[in-house]
Amino acid sequence: MSQMTVEELNDLIRREFPQSNAILETISPRRCRVRIPINSSHLRPGGTVSGPTMMSLADNAMYLALLAEIGPVLLAVTTNLNIHFVRKPEADRDLLGECHIFKLGKKLAVGEVRIFSEGIDDLVAHATCTYSIPAG
Repeated sequence: MSQMTVEELNDLIRREFPQSNAILETISPRRCRVRIPINSSHLRPGGTVSGPTMMSLADNAMYLALLAEIGPVLLAVTTNLNIHFVRKPEADRDLLGECHIFKLGKKLAVGEVRIFSEGIDDLVAHATCTYSIPAG
């Protein structure tokens, strides 16, 4: 069972990271789905969603999935994030990130985030993330 609810996690993100536009949609054990509503500020020349936007989605999804499991440990930090950009995301559709934490230890958590354009089954990016969990 999750330590925090979707509402609690969205409130935490709005309060602690007001610059983020990530929206947690669902959580389940070691999994979550996060949305980033895409607008013109996320686009780069050529009409594609920028890499930093997709990386932000991956990082936010992993952070939220982790906090859902361990509670509001705000000092958990990214220690590694690798991303593969697979295909051009649709500029007129929100991005969805589906996170799965496959290793949750006392000090480290490792997971993956699969990123899609809303309504399209084809993967646009795949990220792996490692988070450091502070002691105590």
